[in-house]
Amino acid sequence: MGTGGAIDATNAHPAMRSQVNWAVLGLVIQRPSYGYELVQRFERLYGEAIELSSPSQIYTALDALVDRGMIETVPLEELEGGGGRQPKPHYRATADGASGYEQWLICQSQRERSRSRMFAQQLSALAPQAALRVLERWQGALLQQASAPAPRAGESAGADGDSANGLGERLVAEEDRLGIGARLEWIEYARSELLARTQRRPGA
Repeated sequence: MGTGGAIDATNAHPAMRSQVNWAVLGLVIQRPSYGYELVQRFERLYGEAIELSSPSQIYTALDALVDRGMIETVPLEELEGGGGRQPKPHYRATADGASGYEQWLICQSQRERSRSRMFAQQLSALAPQAALRVLERWQGALLQQASAPAPRAGESAGADGDSANGLGERLVAEEDRLGIGARLEWIEYARSELLARTQRRPGA
């Protein structure tokens, strides 16, 4: 249950805890899609962050989202070229699905802040030299991440030319850039605090 006025999307959808389900809902909110297309989009956008045990997880997520009224099938007459051969069923978000997704995103941002605060508290539990080693390794990982080439503007729309995916790539790249800078700055602050502590308490 949320505290301090926090919105908790899991109250409205108590069984909706799957990251795959929420990611699929986000893809459907971007644009209506059918199952196999969603598998491809999911693997391209979330493959490094959320591992699928099999592509069937996408279809399971679609069933779960339909059951909760968060997505629905697009009527055949509304599909482009629907008068020909039997088209694949496409899914689109409902108003409840879009609203639930917004609430879930708010919860995720609040949890991210809580995780950052918890890391800082847990780091302080270590002996200063051990904490400094943790910071050193984290700094190295961040610097390596910062040196990775960013996607070029011409490639940001994705393989299917989806402009929504292009926006997502740009937002991710900028969040990475700003986030890495802020974390490196915090590491320097934490290092100075830990070094000062070792000087005050030799041998600690």
